[in-house]
Amino acid sequence: MTMPGNAMERLLGALRNGKERGPPPVERWNPPFCGDLDMRIAADGTWFYLGTPIGRPALVRLFSSVLKREGDDYFLVTPVEKVGIKVEDAPFQAVEMAVDGEGDGRSLAFRTQVDDVVSAGPENPLRFARADSDGLKPYVLVRRNLWARLTRALTYDLLALGEVREVEGVAMFGVAAAGAFYPAVPASEIDGL
Repeated sequence: MTMPGNAMERLLGALRNGKERGPPPVERWNPPFCGDLDMRIAADGTWFYLGTPIGRPALVRLFSSVLKREGDDYFLVTPVEKVGIKVEDAPFQAVEMAVDGEGDGRSLAFRTQVDDVVSAGPENPLRFARADSDGLKPYVLVRRNLWARLTRALTYDLLALGEVREVEGVAMFGVAAAGAFYPAVPASEIDGL
């Protein structure tokens, strides 16, 4: 089901009328589903509306603040409306990384394309998935079950921090940060990546 032409205007109006500070409490909002919006977040983090990239970063930030994930589905929500959108991979891209320290005491901070800043740790863990070309795709949790995929350049920088540790009796290659070790692949597979 596709939303009528004025859905975008209603959504923008509802968002702009909100006066909340900090991220809106979308996890507490459960408005009725109003259909799908022709909006898509590409694998590279570019937001599209009606097939055209959204060129205003402030508008993308506004939409990203009301993004909600339920299972495998993504929605933009206001207190009164919920519309479905498509997400090709992860809704965010981590575009900048700061590293401080080494080993378990290392701090890793990431900035997304919509200016969310998170530090890897228990609240914002890292995870790794296999890329189609047998490489790795690292992700960091940003908020509310919404993940950011690291850009290719940041992937190389992150993997350069990697080390091998034993995890449940298996030598694993991974990255340590904020007192935790995030395993990526068995160490025996490193040469294949």
